[in-house]
Amino acid sequence: MLALSGIAVIVAGFALRLNPLLVVAVAALATGLGAGLAPLDIVATFGKAFNDNRYVSLIWIVLPVIGLLERTGLQERARMLIGAVRGATVGRLLLAYLVFRQVTAALGLISIAGHAQTVRPLVSPMAEAAAERQGVDDDAGRQKIRAMAAATDNVGVFFGEDIFIAIASILLIVAFLSANGIEIAPLELSVWAIPTAIAALIVHGGRLLWLDRRLRRK
Repeated sequence: MLALSGIAVIVAGFALRLNPLLVVAVAALATGLGAGLAPLDIVATFGKAFNDNRYVSLIWIVLPVIGLLERTGLQERARMLIGAVRGATVGRLLLAYLVFRQVTAALGLISIAGHAQTVRPLVSPMAEAAAERQGVDDDAGRQKIRAMAAATDNVGVFFGEDIFIAIASILLIVAFLSANGIEIAPLELSVWAIPTAIAALIVHGGRLLWLDRRLRRK
């Protein structure tokens, strides 16, 4: 029962409105001592947990960097870049990003891009600049371009990641089927994800090219 003392520490600490990080650390220490662990073993467990989950804190490093880049003109530079490219359209730009997103996701590089990393600071401003060249000058049109840029990222990663055999979704499906007496290799599921990814590329790519056609008509 002494191992449950950490719960009492958490309740008391939050009731007294103490520093949450300090409360959790003390609760973990109390739980470890109650379970009979030596102080050095508790510290080693803390270190191992931090080392195994250190990627969680990377977002707090990436976001300020992106914010600083945006403040110093990253979006404006992206607009200028796409504005200097002849023949650049919203559909072509987003189609190229869709292919890039699917290919990298199929290789397991899911975090190489995303809404915070690429869509908001780069892809969306570039798509808006291309749309302005195609005659989009109202706020509703810009919002639609931003939504299409975000949707392109979602489609690319969603249908591309299942091709990678070590992705969590594939392993979850394998575990579920195995628990119900159906044995299947992860590679078999990944192979069958390829036609789905190709179909998604064709369907969404067609939507992007149709968007170009609508903008030309407008």
